[in-house]
Amino acid sequence: MIMEKHIRIDKWLWAVRIFKTRSQSAEACKSGKVKVNDQSVKASREVLIDCVITVKLKHITKTIRVLNLLNNRVGAKLVPEYMEDLTPDEEYQKLKIKNEMNYESWQGGYGRPTKKARRQIDKLKKIRNKL
Repeated sequence: MIMEKHIRIDKWLWAVRIFKTRSQSAEACKSGKVKVNDQSVKASREVLIDCVITVKLKHITKTIRVLNLLNNRVGAKLVPEYMEDLTPDEEYQKLKIKNEMNYESWQGGYGRPTKKARRQIDKLKKIRNKL
């Protein structure tokens, strides 16, 4: 784990586990989902210590502050050494509600849902997602 003076934002976001792959990170930058200090950036933009990065993910918008630079991907336990999560609790609540609404239960002992029951479940999920 070598500390670097200059590192690309797509590589840093991948290294601190915001994205699973570096290509996903680069694509997010290209599509305008990554902002540094409220300004859209390209994947080649260099990360600076103490800059605030806003990343729009599928269901929430994460806000993070850069604490250190790093070259390679690190384990999940080491991530807090490199970034500070500034995401408001409302965003995490929004994600929690989204996950709870998409939850389905099936009574134990009855096996898998029938085709008809599965269609009804899918129909309810679509209605919930529109809300």
